[in-house]
Amino acid sequence: MNQLNLEVAGKKERLDAWMGSQLPDLSRSRLQKLIEQGYIQLNGQICTNKNTKVGQGDRLKITIPDSQPLQLSAEAIDLDILYEDEYLIIINKPADLVVHPAPGHESGTLVNALLHHCPNLAGIGGIQRPGIVHRLDKDTTGAIVIAKTDQAHQHLQAQLKTKTARREYMALVHGVPKSETGTIDLPISRHRSDRQKMAIIAVEKGGRNAVTHWQVKERLGNYTLMEFRLETGRTHQIRVHSSHIGHPILGDPLYSSGRSIGINLPGQLLHAYRLILIHPVTGESLEAIAPLPAIFPKVLAILRQRNP
Repeated sequence: MNQLNLEVAGKKERLDAWMGSQLPDLSRSRLQKLIEQGYIQLNGQICTNKNTKVGQGDRLKITIPDSQPLQLSAEAIDLDILYEDEYLIIINKPADLVVHPAPGHESGTLVNALLHHCPNLAGIGGIQRPGIVHRLDKDTTGAIVIAKTDQAHQHLQAQLKTKTARREYMALVHGVPKSETGTIDLPISRHRSDRQKMAIIAVEKGGRNAVTHWQVKERLGNYTLMEFRLETGRTHQIRVHSSHIGHPILGDPLYSSGRSIGINLPGQLLHAYRLILIHPVTGESLEAIAPLPAIFPKVLAILRQRNP
């Protein structure tokens, strides 16, 4: 259980909205449940109304109870394995596969499949996300590494933190960048009004440092095949950054503003095609290449035909 004592600064706004700006890692629904369940004290009194206005000088005591572990079960789900040994496994994740169980997705996830494939995975790196080192969005495809031991888990997470591990993505985007390469260095946090989305938020307002490098691979009329390399790993980072510079990813339901190219897409055309890391035990460099899913060459062929 975690307790926070905070003081409000600034103009009056709704309690749940203000809490969202201070606790960007918690969803709006999670915050509203904390309010409804009596975990919030406003100026010494329990407050259960999310619409209560708070402003300059108000004091809040926020209690965040420990998460209840989900009941995880092993499920026989086919996995596309790019690499595996006794310490780690790298999977080519398909679209429409959630990485770990959560409310609304208690089963049929990558974690459920991994528990069947690796029976000793349970408990590594945490009860609710066993073995998970990093994640991919539900409709983002490609390479994801899972640790099989606590030592490997700690080592791989440290590589991501120190940027010795590299994650490279391919994406098809709207529009055509004027230059061939670039870097987007803009902080990201939870969107202030739409809790399903992330947004560019100044660091002083709760944004977290986020850096994305990009390179044009092929120009296709009013579309572009681009390569992205992550320096940080914020939620929806590439999707938010590419949309912010005017080049949202094709098929992105949150950030492409309803744009259509006349092709039925399963989701955002974003693929983690290359993962480079140091093996946590041997110390050797390990590179995994995830082949592009079938939708990529299909859409590329159509766009090349339209723009010979």
